[in-house]
Amino acid sequence: MTTAVRPQWSTDAVRPDHPDAALLLREYMTEMVVRYYHRPARPGEVDAALAEMPSDDLAYPTGVLLLAHRGADLAGCAGLRWHAEFAELTRVYVRPAHRGTGGGAALLAAVEARALAAGADRIRLDTRSDLVEARALYARHGYGEIPAYTQGPYAEHWFEKDLTAGSQGVK
Repeated sequence: MTTAVRPQWSTDAVRPDHPDAALLLREYMTEMVVRYYHRPARPGEVDAALAEMPSDDLAYPTGVLLLAHRGADLAGCAGLRWHAEFAELTRVYVRPAHRGTGGGAALLAAVEARALAAGADRIRLDTRSDLVEARALYARHGYGEIPAYTQGPYAEHWFEKDLTAGSQGVK
């Protein structure tokens, strides 16, 4: 009996203007537009959404953008923004062909390690109600719902994870 070897997940930090990052951020935003409006994106909508919610701050010194690879395949991304009191998770995206293979967990582990290394003791995020898979992913990985800490037309659920709870107890 032959056992197939599953490709491993890896992440690398890149600037948001890196060609692979730009490609994934466009795919991410296209999916956000399509899911929000329940129809295909119209001409210009994705460009408008990218302009409305830019990712250029996901680079040193204000943040970091991680690209995920599954084996040799470009498979996803996730970003962190640095705030005085916490790190903020954003732009979590796994390409459809790689969903269900551990990519979300790999991205969360990578951003959590980056946040801890940068001195953050917690990560916060906001998300929409229709992104049920994302909300389930966050809950599975120890993110609990909290009161709103942001305002905006797309923020409907807010989550936080204490990164020190596993080793030092809950703050």
